[in-house]
Order: sequence, then structure tokens, then C-alpha cells
Amino acid sequence: MAKGKLLIRALKGENLSVPPIWVMRQAGRYLPEYRATREKAGDFLSLCYNSDLAAEVTLQPIRRFGFDAAIVFADILLLPHALGSDLWFVTGEGPRLSTISDEADVEKLVGCDDIHEHLAPVYETIRIVCRELPAEIALIGFAGAPWTVATYMIAGRGTSNQEPAHRLMVENEGLFSRLIERLTDATIQYLAMQIEAGADCVKLFDSWAGSLGGDAFDKFVLKPCRDITTALKEQYPDIAVIGFPREAGERYVGFAKATGVDCVALDSDVNPVWAAQHVQIDGCVQGNLAPSHLVTGGEALVEHTRKIVNAFSKGAHIFNLGHGITPDGNPDYVHQMIETVRAEKPG
Repeated sequence: MAKGKLLIRALKGENLSVPPIWVMRQAGRYLPEYRATREKAGDFLSLCYNSDLAAEVTLQPIRRFGFDAAIVFADILLLPHALGSDLWFVTGEGPRLSTISDEADVEKLVGCDDIHEHLAPVYETIRIVCRELPAEIALIGFAGAPWTVATYMIAGRGTSNQEPAHRLMVENEGLFSRLIERLTDATIQYLAMQIEAGADCVKLFDSWAGSLGGDAFDKFVLKPCRDITTALKEQYPDIAVIGFPREAGERYVGFAKATGVDCVALDSDVNPVWAAQHVQIDGCVQGNLAPSHLVTGGEALVEHTRKIVNAFSKGAHIFNLGHGITPDGNPDYVHQMIETVRAEKPG
């Protein structure tokens, strides 16, 4: 049962002697087996929508490293794709989408009940992984948070400062709010179906949360996360939710209480000693080693890993990176990180 899995025990607030470990983007280009499978798929989107191959890459890091959790291989932009946005990937540059700029663009999006046929391959990936995953390993479902997904839909691509979304929010907050509401409703349904398919817990990635502040943070980061978490827990009272408001800074404080999430994931800029005092007091935290350490390795990797483990040793903690592992990450250093976490005796 999910309740006995180490990751779920930590998410429910248990202080384990050794924190469970997984890393964001653990199925990715730094692994030769992933690159081979992606080549077989043909392109990134084809890999996401091929349930057998997506399940294979989901399982690859579990086989290689023995992580305590797998995360379903997908992409946060599959949801706007299911809602009717055009989506394609440009090699070396990243995703491109048709843009949202006026009322007609929002009205053209399909209803939330109509997304599931498009997303059926994701649900099938989860079912395949559940059959093959070792019984003690948790499976994480996920989605992008509404603000972050909206920034891509409005700009048609990733941007350094999310300026197009900020501009629309100021010039037509009513329209912007309707887009956020549509994404919130769709995200609830998407994650619910992932749970139905077998996900043990879910995570909301708000990668651009740090570009909002004040009332805008409350309206477009906190509220959607609270609405999604509340709706999921009404349907699935035992489900655990991880929130990741990346680069939220001081707004990490109180995030769990404000949204109802069971765990707050921290980016690498957060001092773990500070976070233990101000964030972990409200429940489980996840993080937050800098991904660069898995490129350089060595004593700095060991030192920073130990510091994080010790800083969070008084409460519930899931060891992870502060962002996704980069394509130049070294699998040998991933092993080194895991060995350090599991050998470290807090004190």
C-alpha cells in the first residue's frame, strides 16, 4: 500500500532516519539509456505520447539508481495541448505554442471534460509503470501550476521574465483570470485521472512563481494551488500533494498552510538552515541541492549534500535537487549523492 512507502511516509510528516530520495528530471538526457529510447521514439512529443516508451524512461532511473520514487514521464505543456493549443518543440530551443491574447483565444479552448482522450497516453503510462515498479517505490504524478502554464500559453514559448503574461495580467486582468480558472479546473481533472490510474501522490510545478509578488502571488500562485489541492483532497482524502513555487523567496514561509500542500519543494537558492526554521515547521520539505553539483561532483557535492541532510534532520524531509538535473549531469555523481545521503548520520 502507498502508506508504507518511504516517500509517502515523509509526505505525511514522518521524520525518517534517512530521507527518501528522488530528483527532478531524473529521466532525462544525462542518461544514455534515455537518449537511446528518445531516438527510438523520434522526437520528444512522440516519446511523451508513446505509453510504452514513456513508461520505459520513467523506470530507467529506478533501475540504475534505486531512487525511492519515480515520476511519470510527461511534460507540463501536454495539458494546454489537450485544451487545444498547438504545441511543437524546436531542437535546441524548446517548446513553442500557439498564443493566447484575447477572449476568442480562451473561448476556443476545449472544455475540461474533453481533455482526457488526448491525455489517455499519460494515464496508460502510469498504469504500465504501476505494474512494473517495485512495490516499495512511490509513483509521482504531476502537472504545471496554472500561472506557469499560462506564461507559456500567452508568450507561445518560455521567456526569461514572463513579460507577456505580466502585461496581459495588467492590461486585461479579467481575461487573464479566466485563463487561470480554466487551467485550474483542467489541472484538477488531469491530476485526478493520474491518481485514478495509480499515482501515489502528485506534484504541482510552479516554475515561474518567483516572478510574482504581493497580491498577484496571492491570486495566481496561492489561490490556484489551494483550489487544486482542496479539490483533490475532497476526492482523495489520503492523497499527498507537493507544491513547488520556485524562487518564491520569503513567500515559501506559510506556503503549506496557505495552500494545504503536504510538502513544499525548495529551489537551490534557499538556505536549508533558514528553511528548517521557517518552512519545515509547517510540514515536509523537499530539496534542495544545486543541480550543478551533479555536473562537478567531488568534495563539494558531498559537503553540500551533508549540509542539507543535517539541516533538515529534525523533521520530515525528501532529498532532491532545487531544480531539474541538467543534460550534462554525470550519472556517477548521482550515485555519489545517493551514497552520501544514505550514509550520513545527522547530528
